[in-house]
Amino acid sequence: MNVINDAVLLESRSLRASIGEKTEALDRVKVLSLLPDGMHVTTAMVAAYFEVGVEAIKSLVKDHREELRNNGYRLLTGPELRSFKDLSQVKSRTPSLAVFSRRAVLNVAMLLRDSEVARQVRTYLLDREYAARTQPVDNFVHSEPASLDARIDRRITHILGKTVVPMLNALIEASGEQHKELISLRDDAKKIERKLCNHHHRLRHLEQAQGPRPYTGVMASIDAMSWREFEHHVAVLLRRDGCTDVVVHGGPGDRGVDVTALTADGRTVVVQCKSFAPYRPVWSGEVQKFLGASRVQHRADVALFVATTSFTPDARAIAETHGITVVDRGHLEKWSAGVPLPVLQ
Repeated sequence: MNVINDAVLLESRSLRASIGEKTEALDRVKVLSLLPDGMHVTTAMVAAYFEVGVEAIKSLVKDHREELRNNGYRLLTGPELRSFKDLSQVKSRTPSLAVFSRRAVLNVAMLLRDSEVARQVRTYLLDREYAARTQPVDNFVHSEPASLDARIDRRITHILGKTVVPMLNALIEASGEQHKELISLRDDAKKIERKLCNHHHRLRHLEQAQGPRPYTGVMASIDAMSWREFEHHVAVLLRRDGCTDVVVHGGPGDRGVDVTALTADGRTVVVQCKSFAPYRPVWSGEVQKFLGASRVQHRADVALFVATTSFTPDARAIAETHGITVVDRGHLEKWSAGVPLPVLQ
């Protein structure tokens, strides 16, 4: 579950604008194919990326045309279209062509409701926003209650500053049904505040329930890693446990896996790495996607799904049924601290 539900992005244009430049989120979820100019995609390509029909994208453009234009959406006609075809080597006989920049595609992800891919992009964006606001991670676990309360206040202040204040300013300048919108806005703000507080208490309870931690600081350093650093960290652990031919593939074009290797006895190892915030579990759909990549595409003997968080019960069930080894936050902590991973032995 996200500290800030992804519905906030669907409803708040000001919040979408504040993180609209983080287009790397697109390729973190799925490779975005571009036109030959390396900068734009067509409506059909956007629909294919989000795994929805073309009409869904056209309808969204109709409802949010101005916002999308501000982020790089353009409908090309006449001389502009001919010039674009010449420069980008696009072959089209239609009298007009809609093109989206990467930023416009990210804008679509923050508006498109009925797409699992779009939801994952929103989740990634909110994960990064959360991580940026809560560093250093280790302080979160060991701080005194007063400090924890202060940190909650700062989070709430951040949300209010990013969403409520800009929306209030817009309402003040506008005319019409301000009263109704203000009441709705106030209720949304209260919901966000409650979610932040409940999330804080859950994490604190989970941390305290574990008692003294034998590997203090291990996960703090891992949580501070970028996704690329985390993949290389897992590669180091594989080598330490006797694996050879360890290769990091993560990023666009990785064919659904992040690291490959061979065990000491010659078995092929395929690894998926997920650097998520602790509160955001790995879902069953993500395990299913890795199942296809590891077993069908790579024919792995050992399939490892390594995450900095937990796995949902459905995700664990799928992994167990199909022989995927899940390395959750607790197991990752022990593995990183020197405890060998049994499946590699």
